Amino acid sequence: MSIATSVPHSASDSDTARRFARSGRARDGVLCTNAEFDAWFARQRLANRFEVTPVPFSRLRGWRFRTDTGDLAHDSGGFFRIEGLRVTGDLGEWSQPVINQREIGVLGILVKEFDGVPHLLMQAKMEPGNVNTVQLSPTVQATRSNHSGVHGGRAVPYLEYFTDRTGSGSDDGSGDGSGSRALARSRTRVIADVLQSEQGAWFLRKRNRNMLVEVDQDEDVPAHPDFRWLTLGQVDRLLHRDNVVNMDARSVLACLPRLPDEPSPGAFGHALHQGLRPGSWSLHSDAEILHWITGQKARRQLTQERIPLSEVAPWRRDHATISHPTGRYFRVIAAEVTAGNREVPGWTQPLVEPAGPGVVAFLTRRVNGVLHVLLHARPEAGCTDVLELAPTVQYQPCNHPGRPPRFSREAAAGDRLVYDALQSEEGGRFMNAQNRYRIAELGEGHELEVPEDFMWVTPRQMTGLLRHGYYLNVQARSLFAALLSLA
Repeated sequence: MSIATSVPHSASDSDTARRFARSGRARDGVLCTNAEFDAWFARQRLANRFEVTPVPFSRLRGWRFRTDTGDLAHDSGGFFRIEGLRVTGDLGEWSQPVINQREIGVLGILVKEFDGVPHLLMQAKMEPGNVNTVQLSPTVQATRSNHSGVHGGRAVPYLEYFTDRTGSGSDDGSGDGSGSRALARSRTRVIADVLQSEQGAWFLRKRNRNMLVEVDQDEDVPAHPDFRWLTLGQVDRLLHRDNVVNMDARSVLACLPRLPDEPSPGAFGHALHQGLRPGSWSLHSDAEILHWITGQKARRQLTQERIPLSEVAPWRRDHATISHPTGRYFRVIAAEVTAGNREVPGWTQPLVEPAGPGVVAFLTRRVNGVLHVLLHARPEAGCTDVLELAPTVQYQPCNHPGRPPRFSREAAAGDRLVYDALQSEEGGRFMNAQNRYRIAELGEGHELEVPEDFMWVTPRQMTGLLRHGYYLNVQARSLFAALLSLA
């Protein structure tokens, strides 16, 4: 295998990355200490009334099954639809229900520097499908239907810092918005802005705008009781707790440029530091990785055909669920939601509930002192472009009885685990969707040769891929945020 070096980041990228390294080292806060955060977050989970109750489909308000297709859709035409998808290709042929949400949402974290340290404005947000209801989310987490007011509720706080730049429908309602956009450009700086996908097994070509926007130090950002300014180090600390930082926040954090200016203690931390450095050694050059991804897409066959939900077989619908007769995969349910601190105090909606928890894992290995991550070129039913790069292991054990996927045994090696946490997937669409996220280190004697749909990639190369959409899937982005927290 060839050894290659990378092209260094630009000076501005390096400066931003080092500033966030400084924020990452701030493991406690001044604006909000860890103790203050823990007390505030506990109050958030107690202060507002949240109730999520499964109900029959007949009790959905504003949602109905279309008589011509059987699709489950909102009367406004907004939000999303549950429809049918027929898939053919190398993976076989099957049909399934799928979430079709063609709107591009905004997932944005606002950044501001206090006393020379960048802070992130994070929100305690209720989502109906979360196992513990309230989790830490980005500053803004809103679909187009949400921020354009289809739900008829309150405005989304801090939205103007992001939508003035997105072109997604939205000035502040005062004319053409040109004055507001000019003001936003004068007071903010975009750190990251990239379209990224979500779960390809359950969504059809879903994408959201992942954004980090920094506001000037002298900009007065209004305080809101459901939000707190935290350092990156504080958020990193919370990533190691079960079900605290939500999926959307993890996805945005993965897109944040980070360059530790000193290695963490221990051999793993040093190898990770080396793997993030510009010019770091790598088993494969950037060009070789892009060639491999393109070749994997070109060789695979994946045809997606939208079909009426009523034609999806052998799935069955009764008064309260749409499910597979084996009980595997997932089911579609309806829920009644009451939320004290959301834009709308109560609503009903469909949710997708997986059949069981999953396992998502990175295998890592040091090569010449540089950390490498083993990624998998993984096709999924709803992918925008055939496949994306997934974690080494990504599966639901209940769907693979007696035949776990490749590398699952290595991913379960408890004595080599460097990260292990239970994390929720997006609670706005999924009910009780949890995965065990793991990062395991293999010894340097482990074989480097892997199947053709796997490749060893450095963290620095993953950072480069994340500057563009549709390379790393949402599970890989979640794990990459966790990996960076170890730096």
